[in-house]
Amino acid sequence: MKTGGLFLLTAFAEILGCYAVYGWVRLSKPLWWLFPGSLALILFSWLLTLHSFQHAGRVYAAYGGVYIATSLFWLWAVEGKTPDRWDFLGTLLCLMGAAIIYGVPRS
Repeated sequence: MKTGGLFLLTAFAEILGCYAVYGWVRLSKPLWWLFPGSLALILFSWLLTLHSFQHAGRVYAAYGGVYIATSLFWLWAVEGKTPDRWDFLGTLLCLMGAAIIYGVPRS
């Protein structure tokens, strides 16, 4: 799987898992929401191990930019709230940082 697709899948798994807990705690969703949420967080953790970085800290840092962009898509698609220009600017800056972390050649 290409790196970008793996990052997106990883982000969706994390967001789904966290949103399940959020739904149970803040939105009064039923307790059973925690079961698929837990599975999604297990999937998220496993997916992080599939990234081809030598150091875990770098994969987490590069992934962070993709996570932020995916979170704003979730905000729009699931929660029905349109991100504003500041959301887009912040996301752009984060993706630029992630691209630097991911793309700079290292010895």
